[in-house]
Amino acid sequence: MTELKGLSSQEAWQRQAQFGKNELPAEKKRWLIRKILGVFAEPMFVLLIVAAAIYFILGEPADGAVMLVFVLCMIAIEAVQEYKTDKTLNTLRDLTAPYIKVIRDGAEQLVPSAELVPGDLMIVTEGVKVPADGVVLQASDLCVDESSLTGEAEAIWKHGQNAAASDGFDADLCKKDRVYSGTLVLQGIAYIRVEKIGADTEYGKIGKGVAQAERKRSPLQKQTGNLIKTCAGIAAVLFALVGAITYFNIPEQASGARLIESVLAGISLTMAMIPEEFPVILTVFLSMGAWRLARKSALVRKLPAIETLGAVSVLCVDKTGTITKNQMTVAKVVSISGNDARLLKIMGMACEPSTYDPMEKAMLAYCAGRGIGRDGLFAGELIREYPFANALKMMGHVWQTCGETVVCVKGSPENVLELCRLDAGRKAEIEKQIEILTETGLRAMAVAEMPMDAGEEVPPSILDCRLTLCGFVGLYDPPRDTVKADIAECVKAHIRVVMITGDNGVTASNIAHQIDMPNHDAYITGDELDGMTDEQLQACVKSVNIFARVRPEHKMRIVSAFQARGEIVAMTGDGVNDAPALKHADIGIAMGKRGSDVSREAADMILTDDNFTTIVNTVRDGRRIYQNIKKSVEYVFAIHIPIALAALAAPLLGILPADLMLLPLQIMLLELVVDPTCSIVLERQPPERDIMERRPRNPDEKLLGKNLLAKAVLQGLAIFAASFGAYYFMLPGGAARARAMAVAVLLFANLFLVQVNSSEKDSLFVTFAALRKDKVMWGANILTLLILLVAVYSPLNSFLKLAPLSAPQFFAAFGLAAASVLWYEFVKLFVRKRRKRLSN
Repeated sequence: MTELKGLSSQEAWQRQAQFGKNELPAEKKRWLIRKILGVFAEPMFVLLIVAAAIYFILGEPADGAVMLVFVLCMIAIEAVQEYKTDKTLNTLRDLTAPYIKVIRDGAEQLVPSAELVPGDLMIVTEGVKVPADGVVLQASDLCVDESSLTGEAEAIWKHGQNAAASDGFDADLCKKDRVYSGTLVLQGIAYIRVEKIGADTEYGKIGKGVAQAERKRSPLQKQTGNLIKTCAGIAAVLFALVGAITYFNIPEQASGARLIESVLAGISLTMAMIPEEFPVILTVFLSMGAWRLARKSALVRKLPAIETLGAVSVLCVDKTGTITKNQMTVAKVVSISGNDARLLKIMGMACEPSTYDPMEKAMLAYCAGRGIGRDGLFAGELIREYPFANALKMMGHVWQTCGETVVCVKGSPENVLELCRLDAGRKAEIEKQIEILTETGLRAMAVAEMPMDAGEEVPPSILDCRLTLCGFVGLYDPPRDTVKADIAECVKAHIRVVMITGDNGVTASNIAHQIDMPNHDAYITGDELDGMTDEQLQACVKSVNIFARVRPEHKMRIVSAFQARGEIVAMTGDGVNDAPALKHADIGIAMGKRGSDVSREAADMILTDDNFTTIVNTVRDGRRIYQNIKKSVEYVFAIHIPIALAALAAPLLGILPADLMLLPLQIMLLELVVDPTCSIVLERQPPERDIMERRPRNPDEKLLGKNLLAKAVLQGLAIFAASFGAYYFMLPGGAARARAMAVAVLLFANLFLVQVNSSEKDSLFVTFAALRKDKVMWGANILTLLILLVAVYSPLNSFLKLAPLSAPQFFAAFGLAAASVLWYEFVKLFVRKRRKRLSN
């Protein structure tokens, strides 16, 4: 192959400055001012502004001003959280952006497709979506699907012949020596000189947009939206009830003043009832979860996939490169005629001269190690190619060298032997040898030839060849070092691992045995699968974990069979034909290293290291993220209950609006603590120790189930009893000091509640120890204490309608808060002992 030179890095940089990036016009950004206006539309902020206006109407501008300061603080928190979320999502989009191989500075490099410039030399292979228009310089078996431009389904074979350049676009038939942006490489490899990028490409001219990761409402977002609507409805009813009771409890005064006071009491209750933190929880948890997964070699393209990860019950994975190292080596060569040199030469000539296939690389390396280099293999003229096809599982080349014309074929033994001239006895003998080879874990590949006489016509199809078997080779791809432990972890987590491979069943079974995969002796082949009905396949997948000699089109049937049994399926894939199965699976996982662009676009997640361990880690993280979301929802409910009940109990007990336990000012003070706690501190909680020993969660499970709701209600009632009891006991001594006592109890209870609810099983000391070095947790705890101290003991206390507490009162508030929350530790202790007793 002629040596091709690309640009230098300096030239590429200069051309990018001249031509810009290889991108279509981006969607308009949402300006910061529009985001802030969007925040004002939220119910909580509407209530805050109404409350501030009422303070001004009542002739208390200082209170109204403080209220507006709280509004600005909350808007700042919301804006910062949205900015960080957008930044995280933009980072994830950059990470999942398509890449392309180019030759720069004389070496192959992987660069973002957006950085391509005219003059770049890019390398396209099977499964790549072409990122720019260009001319084909050299090609091998290059077949391109250009239906996105022409509307014609027929694939186009490309070649590297020089042709006159043309600015026009032929809608009837794209030029055979050019490729176009947005088209798909179905087969082969080619070196392309980039001519046009971005909006100047044919794809850009006809206005086809680039598909981007969708932001759609997930089931969790729908659940939380329904919860908020339910709470808002209840709040509206209670608003009217509390307002009416308060109106009649107020001593005789101007009816306008009575009305305003009663509305203010109703607003206090409504603010306490609306859990506006839920959208923040989901946005922050999912985006931060995706960011953390990206740091562990898993790029999440669609955020809703994160919540599904925790429910995965079946992992369908490729053998090669995922379970194994994808480091093929030729372990054994068996020559039928005894002529090893001839076998190796035919094997090498059957390979692609420019190959990315690990098996072909291993074969060519083996030949080179025995003195048969590329010059000796590919010095002749290539007359015809028989491209690899999944249905045939074999490929071939017709070479003419030194006057000799020979057909060189390699492929799966069962298919190659069908084309060889062998009697039944000899064929059975060879099949026995191959079976012995595969039983040792080697992947067998048959090699055959068909020498041709001068003037003999080259067969039009590989199926028309009458071959002579040269022999076969055994290749070995060892399992990854960590896979055995990963399989054991999946078994503990009640997750089935299903191996899907194009290799034969014996080899797959041998690898499965090495990694202690359950049911490794049973397997189903692609041919057997073809003969099964969907019902029969559903019955088989109940116990079979290995599918061998499987073609890509079989994968969707396998996924559907598991889903029909109620399983949540994660599926890996790397080829163009894997895209339907990846779309059909509950979680589609594309390979980042060897995967095609089409499989990456169809997938929910991309592995940048093609490693099985990464898949297991993402499932663990998916479970952790979902559990932390539930903990946060539970926390929000529990901490809102005492606030809401205090606003409801006061008018029922005849307490005047001015003496309420919590005015809107104090509720806002508590919100400044609750928001960061639920969206930052709880998001960082590590996985519980037994999280990978639990069964996958039911995907239909409600976010706030009966048990969780009951627990949150009991905790909320206990905190209400402590805070309102302390307030009511101290009320005769002045509302400001009683209110300060209640606020202190609530803020201390907030600190205890986070630690206690960090685990349903482990004690407070275990969960605290897991984060004892976490600076964010300590920062949140210290900030909460500082807010309390400033609110109670600084000059601001008069604006906040609070009064200083004495030392005994301060520590009494601490003790009441501890008692109102730590009782649940005894419940967890009882549950641990009971489970231990039952297990014994």
